[in-house]
Amino acid sequence: MAATHTGKPTDKPSIEELITRLEEITRNIENPDTGLENSIGLYEEGLTIAETCKKRLQEARKKIEVINPELAKTMPETPRIKDLFDSES
Repeated sequence: MAATHTGKPTDKPSIEELITRLEEITRNIENPDTGLENSIGLYEEGLTIAETCKKRLQEARKKIEVINPELAKTMPETPRIKDLFDSES
């Protein structure tokens, strides 16, 4: 049997899945029953996921700049994403 290649690795979660996980992490950290040690672990996981999202969004922007440079010039840098990642770079 020949394997089909879709161009998308199956073990790599989508950006939407990563954002959903960040939302879950936030809810868990906000829950007082989570505990300090668990909250710290979740926070570290969230930082890793946020960095992955940042890299993927930067890669997507670069692709758009190559495909359609004029469109890329009009794409605003959203304050939320900019604020999230500028302080960590």
